[in-house]
Amino acid sequence: MNFYCIVYKPFNVLSQFTSQDGKQTLKDFFDVPPDVYPVGRLDYDSEGLLVLTNDKKLNQQLLNPLNAHEREYWVQVDGAVTQQAMTALQLGVSITVDGKAYRTKPSKVALIEKEPKVPDRNPPIRVRKKIPTSWIKIKLTEGKNRQVRKMTAAVGFPTVRLIRYRIGQCNMEDVMPGDMIIYSQKEINHLLFK
Repeated sequence: MNFYCIVYKPFNVLSQFTSQDGKQTLKDFFDVPPDVYPVGRLDYDSEGLLVLTNDKKLNQQLLNPLNAHEREYWVQVDGAVTQQAMTALQLGVSITVDGKAYRTKPSKVALIEKEPKVPDRNPPIRVRKKIPTSWIKIKLTEGKNRQVRKMTAAVGFPTVRLIRYRIGQCNMEDVMPGDMIIYSQKEINHLLFK
């Protein structure tokens, strides 16, 4: 029987169920059938939305780059981000992927004017009194390894916190780290592919 859920992967947790070097994994937070795996991944030092399923077809639909599913990230960056930097991110920037230069596809980028309501991070980010931070939304239709972090660094504003907030219509509103929401196949398809 197919199983579908979304989870809020906490910070400093591997996007897998087996441990490496004693690091925490999804298994430490989520009790799911043994044949269930994450669709794609979030880096150890990133947090937010992960889809877990044993439905191979859903996995292929979401991960196939030809389908260009939109993913929204909320990104806290070091410094007061400029319009010039946001425009560069929107147009695409040059990053390195697997040792080769890669130009990112155009994306949608917007400043989050007021600090967003997000769960406290444990451990909290390091605050430097003399250097402000900014929050931006980045909507991508691709997902290269550490892409968002590489993109913000390329325009001079390193990422200090990264939350995947949304895939399709599935989002993390009112969801806390370690939370899991189980869906039927019809519900998850409606949210992801509407």
